[in-house]
Amino acid sequence: MKRFFIIIALLVFQVSISQETNTETSKLWTLDDCLEYALENNITIKDAALNNKQAEVDYSKSKSSRLPNLYGTASETFSNGNSIDPITSDYVTDQIYSTNVSLNSSMTLFQGNQINNQIAQNELLLNQSVFLEEETKNNIIISILENYLQILYAKEGITIAENNLSASEKEVERAKARLDAGTIALSDYTEAQSQAATNKYAIITAKNTYQQYIIALKQLLELDPTQDIEIETLSTDIDYVTIQLDKMAIYNNALGILPEINASKIGVEVSAKDLEIAKGAYLPTLTLVSSLGSGYTSVNDNNFSDQFNVNFNQRLGLSLNIPIFNRNQTKAAVQSAQINIEKAQISQQLTEKEVYKKVETAYQNAVSTQEQLIAAEASQSAAEQSYKLAQKKYELGGLSTTDLVISQNTYTNAQQNYLQAKYLSILYHQLLQFYQGNAITL
Repeated sequence: MKRFFIIIALLVFQVSISQETNTETSKLWTLDDCLEYALENNITIKDAALNNKQAEVDYSKSKSSRLPNLYGTASETFSNGNSIDPITSDYVTDQIYSTNVSLNSSMTLFQGNQINNQIAQNELLLNQSVFLEEETKNNIIISILENYLQILYAKEGITIAENNLSASEKEVERAKARLDAGTIALSDYTEAQSQAATNKYAIITAKNTYQQYIIALKQLLELDPTQDIEIETLSTDIDYVTIQLDKMAIYNNALGILPEINASKIGVEVSAKDLEIAKGAYLPTLTLVSSLGSGYTSVNDNNFSDQFNVNFNQRLGLSLNIPIFNRNQTKAAVQSAQINIEKAQISQQLTEKEVYKKVETAYQNAVSTQEQLIAAEASQSAAEQSYKLAQKKYELGGLSTTDLVISQNTYTNAQQNYLQAKYLSILYHQLLQFYQGNAITL
């Protein structure tokens, strides 16, 4: 009886695990689900976050450079013959055992303002790393949006291909019946078979395309390759023709909010700090130095403890280092910094041009796909009606198989054109919203 209850418990546990697995497998991923999951798990974003943390470490490290250092030293020395006693500084000819211990500290009081400039530069780099991390997130968001819409496009393409195959198979059956009745030639029947085979091939191609997009999405989400996912389809009542925006207004908004613009501006400031740091090497360096120390020597008759008390010493001093000539190293560093400032300014201009190109491209494509969508919808409706009429004529024997195949292909092309225009319209509309700082929503 006990064994029976154990078996029942194991079966219940397995069923529970199976249900949990199926629940996770059958989960529908919305675009918001994908974006939220990717922002937490995408390794490219994690790498950008680590760069930000490293910038925090560098900033903290530079601030600590203002503080004095402190280190201890200890040495044990044996010498034989003519030598200077390291403790008494007497000239002796003997075997000497000596011990030295000390605490040393130094603090830079002035270094051409390089420390302050380095701290300021690292603070700029920290701020820049925040914008670079945001830029990375934006790139992943856009990639997921594009991939998500590609999956939807491919999914509807599969439906079109399956419907075409179903219609072709019925046409093959009708063609076979008409061939058996002697109302069509064998070539008409084989053409119907060829069209069915072509449509079957189209299904295979469409499914493969769909799977490729699914793989790309799983990589963006950092999901296990073996995990099956299904994405949620869009609502059928979405208005895809809503672009009534000013292109230059979008561009100006983008310049104010996109992180890559802010990062490039900070890049110019970082280069300017490099120039100030380089110029600081022309100025002298003033350092405060201090030490505490004591020692023992075998030449002295006092014991170890007494000698340490007697030999205890304290030192405090200033060290001034005046640069006179360092083989033009500072001059070269200043020139390089000036060049890097110009390069950073050019990089900023290139970034602004790239943003304008993105906005211009998205705007022009949005306007174009709006018009294409209207035309494609009308063309699809007309091709559908024409194909239905062609099917009726074919059933009545008033249309050849060739003409029917042409009509079906025309309708298929019209469907594909409509799908392409629809999803491109959605994509470019969302991109324009994104460039204005609005959230992506489907």
